[in-house]
Amino acid sequence: MASKRITKELQDLQKDPPTSCSAGPRADDDIFHWDATIIGPADSPYQGGLFFVAIHFPPDYPFKPPKVNFKTKVYHPNVNSQGSICLDILKEQWSPALTISKVLLSICSLLTDPNPDDPLVPEIAQIYKTDPNRYAELAKEWTRKYAM
Repeated sequence: MASKRITKELQDLQKDPPTSCSAGPRADDDIFHWDATIIGPADSPYQGGLFFVAIHFPPDYPFKPPKVNFKTKVYHPNVNSQGSICLDILKEQWSPALTISKVLLSICSLLTDPNPDDPLVPEIAQIYKTDPNRYAELAKEWTRKYAM
């Protein structure tokens, strides 16, 4: 069941890829492990960066959310140093109606619009709230260093 759903999502992604994202299986014989790329959104400190993301589908997908991790270092209140992403639709707000395409778009949206009230890295959230210019500078610096 899971592999059928994942294959369909892959076909949909190839037909109609989300803006500034791409994704697909890491290997031909393994539909459950994907690599994705996200282009840093314009009008964000991540603009111009190319971010690599790993996606792991559980055997009971779509009833359980995929595990999604940044492989590229990102300076962001909702992404920790291991690349874990704090995003409600990857946890308690997951729904089988969601697709990997929607997940990637949500991650793009999170880059543009962080959620400092539910941070994975409280120190970065604090800087984001108290000194947005410093946050933007640090995020740009990390993007230049790790994503270009």
